[in-house]
Amino acid sequence: MTDGPACSRVIPFMPLILAAACVQDGAPAPDFMIDYEGVTPVANTGPPPSARLDLVVSIGPKTLTDTGSPDEFGRVTSVALGPDDEIFVADGRNREVRVFGLDGAHLRTFGREGEGPGEFQSLNSLAWAGDRLLSFDPEQGRIGEWSAEGEWLGQRNTQTGVTGPPDVLRLYSVGPDEVFRRDLENRYIGLNSRGQTGDTLASLRGPSSGPPAYIECRYDRSRALFVVPFAPRFLQHPGPGGVLYSALTSDYRIFVTRNDGAEVLRVIERPLPAESFGNDEWRAANEEYYEWLATRPGASCDPREPTRPDAKPFIEDLFVAPDGKLWVEVVRTAGNRWEVFDTEGKLLGSVAAPPRREYVVPAFGSDYLLTIRRDSLDLDHVDVWRLERGS
Repeated sequence: MTDGPACSRVIPFMPLILAAACVQDGAPAPDFMIDYEGVTPVANTGPPPSARLDLVVSIGPKTLTDTGSPDEFGRVTSVALGPDDEIFVADGRNREVRVFGLDGAHLRTFGREGEGPGEFQSLNSLAWAGDRLLSFDPEQGRIGEWSAEGEWLGQRNTQTGVTGPPDVLRLYSVGPDEVFRRDLENRYIGLNSRGQTGDTLASLRGPSSGPPAYIECRYDRSRALFVVPFAPRFLQHPGPGGVLYSALTSDYRIFVTRNDGAEVLRVIERPLPAESFGNDEWRAANEEYYEWLATRPGASCDPREPTRPDAKPFIEDLFVAPDGKLWVEVVRTAGNRWEVFDTEGKLLGSVAAPPRREYVVPAFGSDYLLTIRRDSLDLDHVDVWRLERGS
């Protein structure tokens, strides 16, 4: 679960978030209307198999006096687990990558602020493609290539001058040598250690009906976007082999599709009871929006009032790990949970979700979960967890 109230936050307005999803040649993306007649869903009924998350290491300072050490991060924007189980941490504020072992020992640091080879103006995301570490610098419009030792190997150009939070402007690692990035047209562009793969996935369009998931506000010359608490959202994540995982968060049903949603390969379901919320929880979740509005009485917001859903969503987020497993963060009143599925959609385990920071996505290895957490001292920590099953 994210640190603090996950459903009441203001997001700096970015064209990338709200741009209409498009396929190549400018044609509109298909609506999310999946016809899966003839496809038997993987139901995953009954109690989940036994599993737990064990904390392997937590990297970060313990007190405010621990200054200047390698584990004192300015702002962690991304983490990645390397081929030799080394932990690569992107420090977006210091514009460098720090490498640690699974014992927490600092091994090396590379990169610095600048515009030349091996330098960053921004550092939003890390991902492995074969034996190369890819770094995404959206402000310079380039993807850097590095060896595991921190040697600069070259770059690939992307759109220049794009800004936004790391959970949007990022690389999606979905295989040992398969990575996707999202462009300004909301397409997923396939990459590997040799360059672009030619796989381009068009984002599917979410349902056009139903209550809005966001409130867009305009004030003076600025704009802001607020998440409507508990509103259904439409999630997507690319997968290996040019497939797309999609879900509407108000249902625990995940579609695995190909060819812009026309070919349904798999439907993954998990029957869980819906959970309601009370008036106090609804007011608290909207408090940030109303406080912002009270200080800007002339703001124009659409819609002006958030529409209250009937129940909480089932899904907070979903990710496809490089080993092909599907990790689904499930919303539960007692505390969010990670539910992990194999490549066929069979549930492998359900474990309590550790706290993680907003706007920074977790990373995954083979049965590893890496999360970024901010403590009460406002310091970033990288927590590495191992999924243990059958115990």
